[in-house]
Amino acid sequence: MADWAIIFDVDGVLLELTAQEEELFFIPFASRCEGSKLSRDWNSYRIRNDEDIVSEIAERHGLAQSEELSIKQEYLGLLRYQLQSKAISSQAIAGATELLITCSKFATLGIATANFREAARLRLENAKLWHHVSAHAFGADGGGHKHEILGRTLANFKAPNSRVIYIGDNINDVIAGQKNGVHFIGFSQNQNRLEQLSKAGAKLLSSNHMMTSKIIQTIVSGN
Repeated sequence: MADWAIIFDVDGVLLELTAQEEELFFIPFASRCEGSKLSRDWNSYRIRNDEDIVSEIAERHGLAQSEELSIKQEYLGLLRYQLQSKAISSQAIAGATELLITCSKFATLGIATANFREAARLRLENAKLWHHVSAHAFGADGGGHKHEILGRTLANFKAPNSRVIYIGDNINDVIAGQKNGVHFIGFSQNQNRLEQLSKAGAKLLSSNHMMTSKIIQTIVSGN
């Protein structure tokens, strides 16, 4: 068993979220409400994860609770079909493959994502990254803020939190790392986003995965 655990957010850290992939999430709402008017700003929702966003939209538009599962299944079916038919493809962040290969040599890997777990699996599998993180993969299923999703992931590891590194690209990831007492690396290829992460309390920042790897090695060698 590896002494360290490294947990990755998915979008913005391992995968680019393409506009096509994003729009698929909203297609199942089109037959139930005015889907084109739904906010594409994930931060505008009360809780920033797929399950809670579906629930919030259903609540706002007076949809029956039973519709929520149908919406989820329809979305996952669309995503699966689009990926299998190669109508869309998931794009790995530059250097993500090499980072996962390197980290797997000394750490147990996992993900904590606001995506439905199955959506994350389909997309990561399409980008040939899933096998690196599949043993410890947790998503929006079960609901909750990002710190709760990260908490569920951590419960799956034997490593103490002091030997866990979490890598995320959003302010809620910073908060998740703080609440769970793990090492946190704020990652983004966008300088403005990095400044936001810094202001939110992220002390370790990376703009590319060569830098991410160096930061990880510094953390590991110092403990």
